[in-house]
Amino acid sequence: MDGAFGIRPFNARSLVLSVLLGLDPPVLSARALVGLAELFAIAEGTMRTALSRMVAAGELEVGDGGYRLIGRLLERKAAQDIGRRQPASEWNGDWWFVAVLAARRTVAERRTFRTHMANLRMGELRPETWMRPGNLTGPGPDPALAVTRGPLAGAEPVTLAGRLWPLQELASTGRQLLASLDHAEPQRDLPGAITLSAAVVHFLRAEPLLPPSLTPRPWPPDELRRRYRAHDRALGQALARIVRG
Repeated sequence: MDGAFGIRPFNARSLVLSVLLGLDPPVLSARALVGLAELFAIAEGTMRTALSRMVAAGELEVGDGGYRLIGRLLERKAAQDIGRRQPASEWNGDWWFVAVLAARRTVAERRTFRTHMANLRMGELRPETWMRPGNLTGPGPDPALAVTRGPLAGAEPVTLAGRLWPLQELASTGRQLLASLDHAEPQRDLPGAITLSAAVVHFLRAEPLLPPSLTPRPWPPDELRRRYRAHDRALGQALARIVRG
């Protein structure tokens, strides 16, 4: 699975993130994380150094239960969790429209904003202009943004959705991930199952959660969400062995 579906081989930090982002609550002991590192041929010292650096960077905190995700990673986890749930089929035809008002922003500010828009499943129509159907919650009040929601006039919704997101490419990747789930065996190949889980979650975080009327039928991500639940349960059972030590 290394390199498949855009998932690079794990280093210590990415392994911690991939595992904790999938847990509820997102916390594991140092012992469990070191045990997982060994499965990926990551040395104990390397893992402990990574954990210390993540604490210093404000990505983790240490508590009674071990290392817990904090800060901006919680928004990422929330966006990831939303992607694992089936979107509501009801939609009244409204669209969100967001335009950036700030004349100048730093590269870091632009990167943070793009991540926030991606977490909200907004599609970028052109630089500084974002849209999506109103079946999900949109951005909150922000003086740096012009935000409106209402019916679409002129543009054809299906055509616009296809312009905002690569729907055929997403459908193809969804089918490939479904095929990979057919062969996953978390109890026998935990590293492979973790890597596949990271690929599925990464995909579902990018999938736009559109109303059914705007996606090709059938839409593979819908089946992927359903099938992934079984994989996630099996993966949780396999991870429990590592946690118990």
